[in-house]
Amino acid sequence: MSSDTSRRAFIRAFGGPDAIELEDVVLPRPGPGEVRMRHTAIGLNFIDTYHRSGLYPIELPSGLGVEAAGVVEAVGEGVIGFVVGDRVCTFGPERGAYASARNIAASALLKTPGNVSDELAAAALLKGCTVEFLVERCAFVKPGEHILVHAAAGGVGLLLVQWLKAIGAHVIGTVSTEEKARLARDAGADHVIVYGKEDVAPQVRELTGGQGVRVSFDGVGKDTWAASLDSVGRRGLIVSYGNASGPVTGVALGQLAAKGSLFVTRPVLFDYYRNPAEREAGSARMFEMLASGALTVSIGQRYPLDDIVQAHIDLEARKTIGSTILLP
Repeated sequence: MSSDTSRRAFIRAFGGPDAIELEDVVLPRPGPGEVRMRHTAIGLNFIDTYHRSGLYPIELPSGLGVEAAGVVEAVGEGVIGFVVGDRVCTFGPERGAYASARNIAASALLKTPGNVSDELAAAALLKGCTVEFLVERCAFVKPGEHILVHAAAGGVGLLLVQWLKAIGAHVIGTVSTEEKARLARDAGADHVIVYGKEDVAPQVRELTGGQGVRVSFDGVGKDTWAASLDSVGRRGLIVSYGNASGPVTGVALGQLAAKGSLFVTRPVLFDYYRNPAEREAGSARMFEMLASGALTVSIGQRYPLDDIVQAHIDLEARKTIGSTILLP
């Protein structure tokens, strides 16, 4: 494929995985403030399924994917700080990462550190920055606190467990299978509860001496909302950051009072990475955790870009473990 040609995945209408189409396109020269980025690895994330399904409405037709790593192939007018040959990575908010190459705003890029491979950057950047803001700037977790992590063997879940343990928290994880329980324990979880075998909230209360956890990190959504409500202690916080089982709706404020004056937040990554200073500081902290060994990213699956439909099917069926990358 020539340097100005790209294979990309996109949607014309919202729907299931079969709504995704593939096509070859010719890219124009990068415009002012843009670079052409040739992708070497692409991250697969649950937010991509929300864009595809319409849960998070986007303008159509649209490319999909927000996370990728690669190299700068061409530079548009006015771009400062990037030159041809630079290794770069991005976690959005621009969509269109499901492609072999694309033109992208230089302001959306970060330089990939020399000690981080392209595959690792594509597997870690979005999830790692998500964990950084969730733990350190949203929930302000402190050493010694008891924390609940739902879906503790997922891409974000495994990183949450590791980050929380690195800063000295006590971690209780929930998972769907015994295999995933082993992964969560290997990541550092102090206790792991398997859905369906044990009731989550009673177990959490027992493990915390009846007090409950200070924070519940809940990326599952509808199916775990009740467990989070019953697991968090007085004046505790539920961080509902995802909708893997569907969105949480009909939150009753009186219920928060009855459960112990609870706090709830539904945070969005880009409200915590709004400006260049926040992007640089947050990503630097994440790469620091990777470099120190406190954070180890497991790439559980690799799919060719042409198998993107199957990748979405497997992700939504919770068949994936750890992070998943697409190879253009």
